[in-house]
Amino acid sequence: MTVDRSSPVPLYYQLAQQLEAAVRAGELSPGTRLENEVELADRCGLSRPTVRQAIQHLVDRGLLVRKRGVGTQVVQSEIRRPIELTSLHDDLAAAGREPRTEVLELGPVPAEDEVAKELGAPPGTEVLRMRRIRFTGDEPLALLTNYLPLDLLTVTGDDLAEHGLYELLRATGVNLRIANQTIGARGATAAEARLLDERRGVPLLTMTRTAYDDKGAAIEYGCHVYRADRYSFALTLVER
Repeated sequence: MTVDRSSPVPLYYQLAQQLEAAVRAGELSPGTRLENEVELADRCGLSRPTVRQAIQHLVDRGLLVRKRGVGTQVVQSEIRRPIELTSLHDDLAAAGREPRTEVLELGPVPAEDEVAKELGAPPGTEVLRMRRIRFTGDEPLALLTNYLPLDLLTVTGDDLAEHGLYELLRATGVNLRIANQTIGARGATAAEARLLDERRGVPLLTMTRTAYDDKGAAIEYGCHVYRADRYSFALTLVER
């Protein structure tokens, strides 16, 4: 990579443009680790602060990510998910994205007011709560929290690690038919940032969903957060 010192374009931006072009062309593939700042500065004949500014520019644009103990890497391509009544596990598997699940919690809890309202149960009723981190490959993508009527599904942590929730529900004869879903955004809490390998306060996509079966009964209420740099929802709009 070379820079033109006579150009009015700042040196950091020239370097950033060349790195971006290499990423876009596939010369730097997703997961590739960049040289450290000192090595890159020496090779390009630039100062370390200039290189750091170029890298930060691409981090801010979502093309690179800094990871403690690993260094600076090219980010994986964004996952675009259609807004349909499907599970994230199923969507990742269908796209060949190697879903993996770490189960954080699985067991009965008293339903808080919002959960009870969505599931059509009195507040305090015991419901089944499950919390999982969903990975694609080795990279954390989403933190999933779901609530189900307590006796609806008998499931183990191993079941959740191997299968999507909707797949498990279908296997028991539950026919999901419709869902109410809300998508939003907010900053990551300290706990969410730690679990998703992000910084506290970084923007996350949020999704809440209440799904119903073919008899109109509420089957599950989900509260999910997704890394905004790796994930987006896609939908088709039709003119009426």
